[in-house]
Amino acid sequence: MTNLFDPLSLRGITLRNRLAVSPMCQYQATDGVTSDYHLIHYGKFALGGFGLVMVEATGVSPEGRITHGDVGIWGDAHLDGLSRIASSIKKYRAVAGIQLAHAGPKASLLRPWHGNSPVLATPKVAGEQPWQTFGASAIPMGEGWPVPVALDTDGLAKVRADFANAARRALKAGFDVIEIHCAHGFLLNSFLSPLSNKRTDEYGGSLENRMRLPLEIARELRAIWPEDKPLFVRISAVDGDREGWAIEDSVDFARALKELGVDVVDNSSGGFGVFDYPTGYGFQVPFAARVREGAGIKTMAVGLIVDPHQAQAVVANGDADIVAIGHEALNNPNFAFHAEQALGASDPAAPHGHWVPQLGWWLDNRASRLARLGPVAVEDAA
Repeated sequence: MTNLFDPLSLRGITLRNRLAVSPMCQYQATDGVTSDYHLIHYGKFALGGFGLVMVEATGVSPEGRITHGDVGIWGDAHLDGLSRIASSIKKYRAVAGIQLAHAGPKASLLRPWHGNSPVLATPKVAGEQPWQTFGASAIPMGEGWPVPVALDTDGLAKVRADFANAARRALKAGFDVIEIHCAHGFLLNSFLSPLSNKRTDEYGGSLENRMRLPLEIARELRAIWPEDKPLFVRISAVDGDREGWAIEDSVDFARALKELGVDVVDNSSGGFGVFDYPTGYGFQVPFAARVREGAGIKTMAVGLIVDPHQAQAVVANGDADIVAIGHEALNNPNFAFHAEQALGASDPAAPHGHWVPQLGWWLDNRASRLARLGPVAVEDAA
C-alpha cells in the first residue's frame, strides 16, 4: 500500500511526501513583481512540511494576467523575486513548482475583493485600466464580459513564444517543476472546450484539432525543461456543462500529454458552463482516478481535501499519486506536519522545531474541526 508520507520520485526530483500546496492566486503583485508577502506566504508551506509547493498562476505575458495583482514571469524584472521564493522553498526541503498561465478570455478582471468582474474603462480602482483579452474564438465568458479576440497565426505564435520564454525564466529562477495551466476557462482551456472553441481552422473542430495548441506548448516546454525535471499539466477534467469537455476527452488528452513526456496531470474541473456534477469533500478525486487509470499517467488530486485520513485514502486507494491541498492549506499552513502526527507517520525532513506547540493544538482541535465540517467522504462524481 502507498502511504501519504512515502517519497515520490519524478525524473531526477524526489518529493519527500505526497502532499502539495495547490497553486492559489494571491493578487498581491505589482506589475507582476513579487514582494516579501509572497516570500513569506510560500515559505511557510515549506516549513509546514509539504513535499511540493506550487506558486500561483503566473502570467506568461501582461495580457495573460487575470488581474492587475497577478504574479508575472514575462520579463527579467520578475526573476529576482521569483528566485528568492524558489530558494526559500527548497531551503526547507520542499520541491519548488510554478504554474505558467495565460488567462485568455478570463483576463482583465478586478481582484476578488473588488468584485471579480471585468475591469471597466472607467476604473473602479484608480489607475487600473482594462486590456484586450484573447481566446480560441470571439466568445465572451458571459453577459457583460469583454469579447476576446480570436487568436490569429501571429497571435498563436506569440502565445507559444511567451510560454517558452516563461519556462526558460522559471528554470533560471531555480524552480524544479513547471505546470502548464490548461483549466478553468483560461486560454488553453478555451481551445480544448467545444463550448468555447468554434474555430474552423486546424485549431478547431475535432478533438485532435482542439488539443493542438496545448500539445504544441507542452512539446516545446518539454524540450526546454531539463530531462531530470518533471513537467505537470493542470486540466479541467470536465466542463461545467455536460455537453462540453468530458472525462473521456481528458483521458485522451492525458494519453497525448504522456507521449510528449508530461509526468503528472493535475485534475481540477469547470471552466465553461454551469457546473452540473456532484460536489462535496473530495469531489474531484474520481476525475484524477479515471485519468490515472485510463491514460496510465501519474495524477494529482485536488478539491475539498481537508483531512489527513481523507488524503491518505486518496493515495492508498490508488486514485492519485499526489494530493494537493488548497484552501485548507491557507487555513492551516502546517497541514502536512499535522497530517504526519495524525497518521503516525515519520518524515525526517519535516521541521520538527514546530512539534511541541502544534501537536497539542492539533489533538485538541481535530474533533471539533471535523464536527464543524461534517462527514468527510469522497463522493462519486462520475
